[in-house]
Amino acid sequence: MSTPALPRFGPQGPFPHAPLAHPLDRKWLHYAFLSRCGQQALIANLSVLGSSTGSVLAHPGAPATGRRSGTGTAAEGQHMAILLLYGEGHGWSATQFNAEQPELPWSAFRLPHPHGEPGAFRVAARSAAPAADVRLTRTSRPCTSQCAPFGDDEHLRWQSEPGVLGTGTLRHGDGTETETGLLGYHERVRGRWSWPTLGGWVFGFVNDPSGPVDQAPPAAVVFTLIQPAYPADAANGSVMLWRDGRMIRHFPRRNLRVAVSGSLDRDRVAMVPPLAGLLGTPPMVAVPGRLLITARLGDDRLVLDFRSHTAGRIINPSETSLHPFSVHETLGPCTVEGRVGGRRIGFRTGGIVEFAGGAHD
Repeated sequence: MSTPALPRFGPQGPFPHAPLAHPLDRKWLHYAFLSRCGQQALIANLSVLGSSTGSVLAHPGAPATGRRSGTGTAAEGQHMAILLLYGEGHGWSATQFNAEQPELPWSAFRLPHPHGEPGAFRVAARSAAPAADVRLTRTSRPCTSQCAPFGDDEHLRWQSEPGVLGTGTLRHGDGTETETGLLGYHERVRGRWSWPTLGGWVFGFVNDPSGPVDQAPPAAVVFTLIQPAYPADAANGSVMLWRDGRMIRHFPRRNLRVAVSGSLDRDRVAMVPPLAGLLGTPPMVAVPGRLLITARLGDDRLVLDFRSHTAGRIINPSETSLHPFSVHETLGPCTVEGRVGGRRIGFRTGGIVEFAGGAHD
C-alpha cells in the first residue's frame, strides 16, 4: 500500500514566483565558507537584476537560454556571478562577474530540501581558475525573513541560514587545487534599491566548529547593521544566535552597540574582480581593524569581538552613481562570549565580516 504524497505549501523557492518589475529590483543567493583548518575561504554571489523594458521573471543562476553570466536580454534580466577564494600562501583570487554558474544553483531555500542531503555547487572562472566544485549540506534552520525599508520606495529583504557544511575541491588563482572541508553560511536577498541610497552595511557570521563535523554547529551567530542614506531613522540591524541548528535568540537593532577601532593595513586588502584595477577605481576608507558588537535583551547578553586579518574588496558597479559600491569580505579571528537563556556561551574561531559602502558621489 503506497502512501500518498503530502501536498507542498508555498513556492518551491528559493524565491517567490514573482517578477522583477523595476530596473533596480534584485535577487541574490550568497554563499560564504571557511575551511575547517582556518586556512581557506570561499565566497560566492549569484544575482539577477531587473530590466528597464518591463517585468522579468528570473532567479539567480545561469540564464535558461544558455547565455553567459554577465550578459542578458530584456526578457532575461542581468544575470551575474562572482567567486572569491582565499588561501594562506595563495592570497585572494576572484573571477569577473561572468563566472560560470549552474542554472539551478544549490540553495537551502529550495524546497523540498531535507537536512543531511548533499547537493552539488560549482562556480568557476571562464579561464578555469579560480573555481569551486563542492557539495553542500544544510544542518540548520533559517531565521525569520527580515526587511529594511529606506529611501523613498526602496527596501531590502534577507533570510539567513548558518551551519552549512561543504566538502570538495578549491582551485586557487595560481592553479593549486586543494581538497577541503568547509563550514559556512547561506542567505537569500531580494528587494529594490540603489547603492547610494542603501548607504552601507556591516554584516558577518561565525560558526562554532567544535561539534561533530557532520552535524549542526553547537552555536552560530549572524549579525547585520544596515545604514541607509535616508531617512534618519532607517538604520536597521540585528544579532541572531543559533544553538544546535535552531535560532534561539534575536537581538533587535535597539539592543545593539557597535564599535570599531584601528584599521587593517591596506597592503592586506586585495581589490577584485581583476578588471577593477584597470578602471581607475578610487580608494575607500580603511577597513576597521577591530569590530566589537554587544547585544543585550533582558538577562541575555552576547559579545562578538572580531579582528581583521585580510580582506578582498569587491567592486560592485552602481547603476545610479559614478562611484562603485565596495564590499570588503574580511577574514579574521572572532571571539564570542555571553549568557543566553541562563546558559553560558563562549568560543573562538575564524569569522567573515563584510564592511560595505562607498557608492555616494
